Amino acid sequence: MNSFPILSSIIILPLFGALVAMLVKGSDKEISKNLRDLALWISIVELILVVLLCLQFDQSNDNFQFVEKTVLLTKFNISYFLGVDAVSLTFMLLTAFLFPLCIYYTKLSIKYRTREFMVCFLLLQALVMGVFSCLDIVLFYIFFESLLIPMFLIIGIWGGKRRIFASYKFFIYTLAGSVFFLISIIVMASIANTTSITELDNYYFDIELQKWLWLGMFVSFAIKVPMWPFHTWLPDAHVEAPTVGSIILAGILLKVGGYAFLRLSLPILPSASFYFSEAILILSIIAIIYTSFVAMAQDDMKKMIAYSSVAHMGYVTAGIFSLTEAGIKGAIFQMLSHGIVSSALFLSIGFLYERTNSRQIKDYSFLVKSMPVFSFLFIVIVLSSVGLPGTSGFIGELMSVLGVYKFNSIFGFFVAFGLVLGAIYMLRLVRQIVFTIEARKETTLKELIFSEKIILSLFAILSILLGLMPNILLRFIDSFTLKLLLNF
Repeated sequence: MNSFPILSSIIILPLFGALVAMLVKGSDKEISKNLRDLALWISIVELILVVLLCLQFDQSNDNFQFVEKTVLLTKFNISYFLGVDAVSLTFMLLTAFLFPLCIYYTKLSIKYRTREFMVCFLLLQALVMGVFSCLDIVLFYIFFESLLIPMFLIIGIWGGKRRIFASYKFFIYTLAGSVFFLISIIVMASIANTTSITELDNYYFDIELQKWLWLGMFVSFAIKVPMWPFHTWLPDAHVEAPTVGSIILAGILLKVGGYAFLRLSLPILPSASFYFSEAILILSIIAIIYTSFVAMAQDDMKKMIAYSSVAHMGYVTAGIFSLTEAGIKGAIFQMLSHGIVSSALFLSIGFLYERTNSRQIKDYSFLVKSMPVFSFLFIVIVLSSVGLPGTSGFIGELMSVLGVYKFNSIFGFFVAFGLVLGAIYMLRLVRQIVFTIEARKETTLKELIFSEKIILSLFAILSILLGLMPNILLRFIDSFTLKLLLNF
C-alpha cells in the first residue's frame, strides 16, 4: 500500500472525472444522467480508497503515514508533500462519506446545467482531499483558498433568489482573510527556509513574531470556521445555496478552519496559541450564546440551522483552545458529529422544500401524521444536535465543556449554558412542525420515498453508533492528541 500513491490517486481521481465531464459532448438533457452516474461512481471509489487507508493506518504510530514527496521548486523549498495522520484521515473519511450521498441527491435537487455542477462538485472534492492530506504549507494554502472557487459557483449558479449577493459575500469575506494567511506563510518560509509543515513544527519562532504570525493565520481560519464576529457570511450562504451546497458547506468546509487550527496554529505557533487561548475562549462563548439567541428568533428553518452551526462550531474552537486532552478530543469529535448531524438537518429541510418550496416554519404543522418516518428520523437527528446522551452530539459537546472547565470553571459554565439554549430552539422547531396544529391547517405532504429514507437513516444510525461507541474515534485520534499536547 505504501508504495502505491494512494493519496495522489484520491486527489487526482475527482479531477479526472471533472475533466471527462467537461469533454463529454451532448446537451444537458441527454447526458445529465450519465454525468451524475460518473460522478457517483467516482465518489464511491474515493470512499473505498479512504476506507482502505483507514484499514492500513497504524494507530500506534503518531507520525505521518502514506507519505509522498516530490520537490517542485528547489529555490523556495516548495514540495508536493502529502501524508496523513489520525485527524486528517478522520476528515477525509467524513468527506468521502458525504460526497456520494450528495451526488445521489442531486437527482432531486439539480434540474439544470448538470454538467457544470458535476464539474464544480468533483473539483471541490479533490480540493478538500488536498487540504486534509498535504504537508507543504504553500500547497495547503493553494488547496485551502481554491475551495472558494467551486463553492462560489455552486451558490451563485444553483442557489436561491439572492444567490449572487450571497456568493459574492462568501467569496469576498474568505478571500480577504486569505491575504493575512499568505503574509504569515511568506514570513515563516523566509525565516525557516522551508515550507514543510513537519519542519515548521520543529522550528522555534520568536515569541513576539509568533503572535503576529498567529494573528495573520487566525483571521483566515476564523472566517472559515466561522467564529464570531466573522460569521455574517454564513447564514446568507446557507440560505441561498442549494441543499447539497449547504450540506458540504456545513459538513465539510466549516471543518477546514478547525482543522487548520489543529494542523498549523497549535503545533507551529504553540506559544502564541497559548497566549491567545483565553481570548479565543471568550469569542467562542459569545458565539455559542449570541448565535443561539439569534437562532431562536428565526422563521426560516435553514437560517436557524445556519446560526446553530456557528454555535456548534463555537464548542469546537473552545475545545481546541482549552489546550486539554478532553477539549481537543471533544473538538475533533464535535467536528465529525456536527458534519453528520448538520448535513442531516439540511437534508431534512431540503426534503421538505422539494415538496412545498417553502422553508418557513409557519408553513408546516403536524407532519407526524402524513410523514411519520420523516418525523421519527428528524427527531432522532435533532436529539443528536441538542446533545442527548447516546448520540454523537453528547460526546463532542460534553468533552469540549469538560476541557473548557479544566481551563477555567467560569468559562465552562457559560459553554455548558449553550447546551440549554440549543435544546430550546431545536426542540421548539420539532414541536412546531411535527406535533403542533394550533389554528393552522394540518400540513399534508407525501412521505419520504425509499431512497430518501435510506439516506436519512444512514445519518441517524451513524450518529447513534458514534454516541454509543465513541471510542471508535477517540482511540483513533489518541496518538495525535497526545503528540499535539507535547507542545504545551
